[in-house]
Amino acid sequence: MLSMNLHIDQQVEGSTYYVSVAGEVDAYTAPKLKEAILPLAQESGKTVVVNLEQVNYMDSTGLGVFISALKSTKENDSQLTLVSLQDRVKRLFDITGLNSVIDIDSTVQGGNK
Repeated sequence: MLSMNLHIDQQVEGSTYYVSVAGEVDAYTAPKLKEAILPLAQESGKTVVVNLEQVNYMDSTGLGVFISALKSTKENDSQLTLVSLQDRVKRLFDITGLNSVIDIDSTVQGGNK
């Protein structure tokens, strides 16, 4: 179901969760994202890979979700990796310095300019 312009798809392969996010992550949709990612981040010894290729907008509320998830993975000896960020979303992580604490795959997708 596509609610509030955010779609989340999850797959599991072994001890890795793959989460694909599509749409906009803002104050309205961030709780849905948090609801999907946090339980995965709280499982011990797991890797959570979040694909943000289809996310064209994220605000500070979205960053907050990933900070919470990162905290959970550190407490539970698991790992969080963000992949396929569009330029404008990647810039948000760069500006806030979160790129130095969150594992962001260097494969950056080109956004429409």
